[in-house]
Amino acid sequence: MLLKEAAAPSPDDVRSRLVPPFMSPGPRLWETLRIPPALGDVLARWNGWVGPLLVTLVAGLLRFRDLGSPRAVMFDETYYAKDAWALVHRGFELSWPKDVDKQIIERFGDVPLPTDAAYVVHPPVGKYVIGLGELMWGLNPFGWRFMTAVLGTVSVLLVCRIGRRMFRSTFLGCLAGLLLAVDGLHFVMSRTALLDGVLMFFVVAAFGCLVVDRDRARARLAAALPVDGSGLVRPDAEIARTLRLGARPWRWAAGLMMGLAIGTKWSGLPVLAAFGLLTVLWDVGARRTAGARHPHLAVLQRDVLPAFLTTVPVAAVTYLASWTGWILSPNDGTGGYYRNWALTEGKGDTWGFLDWLPSLWHYETQVWKFHVELTSPHTYESNPWSWLVMGRPVSYFYESPGSGQDGCPVDVVDKCSREVLAIGTPMLWWAGCLALLYVLWRWALRRDWRAGGILCGVAAGYLPWFMYQERTIFLFYAVVFVPFLCLALAMTAGALLGRPDAGEMRRVAGISALGLLVLLVLWNFVHFLPILTGAPIPLEEWQTRMWLDTWV
Repeated sequence: MLLKEAAAPSPDDVRSRLVPPFMSPGPRLWETLRIPPALGDVLARWNGWVGPLLVTLVAGLLRFRDLGSPRAVMFDETYYAKDAWALVHRGFELSWPKDVDKQIIERFGDVPLPTDAAYVVHPPVGKYVIGLGELMWGLNPFGWRFMTAVLGTVSVLLVCRIGRRMFRSTFLGCLAGLLLAVDGLHFVMSRTALLDGVLMFFVVAAFGCLVVDRDRARARLAAALPVDGSGLVRPDAEIARTLRLGARPWRWAAGLMMGLAIGTKWSGLPVLAAFGLLTVLWDVGARRTAGARHPHLAVLQRDVLPAFLTTVPVAAVTYLASWTGWILSPNDGTGGYYRNWALTEGKGDTWGFLDWLPSLWHYETQVWKFHVELTSPHTYESNPWSWLVMGRPVSYFYESPGSGQDGCPVDVVDKCSREVLAIGTPMLWWAGCLALLYVLWRWALRRDWRAGGILCGVAAGYLPWFMYQERTIFLFYAVVFVPFLCLALAMTAGALLGRPDAGEMRRVAGISALGLLVLLVLWNFVHFLPILTGAPIPLEEWQTRMWLDTWV
């Protein structure tokens, strides 16, 4: 067999159900690859990191290649690149002149900082992240895209490791990461200074922390259960009901990540609620498996309050701390926008050194009104019903250079097209729709915790947008749940492959089907790559990539 389980656990062993073993390469794989057994043993020990790091290297090379191209301010970079520069220099956003984008490009970022504060509608974390890249590389396209490329690349590593831990298979984990690496939307958002790519990273990081926490908590339960004379771990109702699961630092880390997500965009709030419920339900499953007769009551008594305290307050404090630059700015009218509201429009309500609190609250209420009332029509707005089939992608950049100009070949008869289109890899997304149906079946009828976790991630990043049918929203918001779509595909791939002990014909059929799917996705990504990077291509080649009329 190419893969084998690390051990052959007995179905009566509760430990194997609480902490399932990882799959490991079998001796046949090393024989097929003509790798000596000693080297094979070394690779087997390190394959949990070597594979994910190789996939991450591919993702990084793709994302950092010509990162500064197009040399332009694309789409909403006009807001976040400049806000980030102001934040890392003044601690709050500033009001820039309308024509400053052209000056920034022409003068390589050598423009003076404005003096007046600006009204902005998103929290500062994502802009601070973008600003880190600008501090290192300057106010230029490479500088303001650098950190989103870093986080986009690292998110591939996270998905590889999350998938490996969830599926107990390095191969399936690496497959999930590879699919994410070649998704067009994730690729474009990793190369653009927008907030949604940053939000996606923190959401994936929070989910990964909770998956690790789940494993650690279940291992603690398994270690506390009694062992019978044959060495098998047995359930124990009293231990399963009363055992405290410790400080659980990974859940604290998840709270921190969710606070950073909310501090990037408020659309991280539903994620906090969904993940908070998810971790509690995972505890219910753990205590039930360990033998608790009333697992919901046991979790209510032992786990719900700690789960709340290690997520919600931690996220709230993290969010509040992200406003430190604004809070510490002067309240005499020269600080952040609305910083002096409590002393002016607030009718002189002074809170001493806490005078920033009512001002910040007022600021947040105004931002809330802006978001819920945003109905201005936009050329590239789309309804969330159309997102999974990519009914209306968003064009971030478009130029039509003539023959011999801006990289357009001299033998082009008409002209070229240069576009950066925020669109997912169609073959991946359309296959992902079927994968979501399979995952939904696994969760509804098999109560598969992996399917539940994946669906939770998709639902938290997707379903809340259906409440804002009249609001101006865009397809690129979907980048938050793309990693979970890739995990759904990897889980479906595992079902296609069958069990390691399945018959040879079954395995060959599964491997062939999966190989064909992966090849189609890879071809599709390469085919669309020119319109994801702004590469100049003849107009007729650009038109062949506009598969749907709504993509133009």
